[in-house]
Amino acid sequence: MDNIERSGILLAGISHAYSGRKALDNVSLALPLGQSMALLGPNGAGKSTLLNILCGLVKPDKGNAYLAGVDISRHSDIARRQMGVVFQDDSLDDRLSAWENLEFHGLVYGMDRKSRARRIDEVLELVELTEWAENPVRSFSGGMKRRLEIARALMHEPKILILDEPTVGLDAQTRAKIWSYLNQQRRDHALTVFVTTHYIEEAESCDLICVIDKGIIQATDSPSALKSRFGKGIVRCLPRDSETRRRLLAKWPAAQQLADDRLGITIESKAMLDDLLIEFGAALKEIQIDEPSLETVFLAITGKEMREREEINPKGRAKRNKRI
Repeated sequence: MDNIERSGILLAGISHAYSGRKALDNVSLALPLGQSMALLGPNGAGKSTLLNILCGLVKPDKGNAYLAGVDISRHSDIARRQMGVVFQDDSLDDRLSAWENLEFHGLVYGMDRKSRARRIDEVLELVELTEWAENPVRSFSGGMKRRLEIARALMHEPKILILDEPTVGLDAQTRAKIWSYLNQQRRDHALTVFVTTHYIEEAESCDLICVIDKGIIQATDSPSALKSRFGKGIVRCLPRDSETRRRLLAKWPAAQQLADDRLGITIESKAMLDDLLIEFGAALKEIQIDEPSLETVFLAITGKEMREREEINPKGRAKRNKRI
């Protein structure tokens, strides 16, 4: 019981399947109150299912999930009041102003009039949108909308903030600004943050990282500890022809198939790297040597690259493959 009460998020033996296909398999993890965790995993790893369970949108087939000590399945209404959520897709009413979106959120959460007014002023100031309070959301840029969604998630002063790729599609400057707001809230209010992301620098800033693949937790630890355990360099190379690819795979059968026909070969030693360059250097169109990093950790654990390839639709928004 003490472990449950001390945890911001606690999952114990969570399993869930869709039409017989297992999306999560005996998942257990703990995120202490006031700390942050990045959930990393390739498409189909189970991230979306896990987030839906945390938000009370899906009831697991097996196991228990707790938010701030509250059993989500048994007391979903109480649990939801402990959390703020920023979904990957926009969920604002763009016909309303920024102020009206926040006012409506406060009404839904049963905040009294005085508290609503106070918090609207506070969160708009936090995300630097005070002067646009009366403007309709449809006139906002993508970055402004995302900042307003974060303000809305913080409106009712939750203990836990759940973020599903909150900065996808935004420029680097806007991403940095958003994380500045979030880190300020963590410092000032001991906010617990649980985030999915494909940006290395965002994961690097978290206290803990959890890597999930095929519905199973593969590793959970601090960024530095994961790099210490799994951090080996990677050679990313593009063979000039099929014969070179065949020879590379014959010599390093554990090489990983990467995007754009590249191969990823783990650097076991300097001598191994020297051998590769001497024997195959002239037969490679491209070669990139990555020092140990979270990206090479992710590649070592999952066999996949951390950054997904995105297809841009005619409206300029990134489309992603369907996730589980």
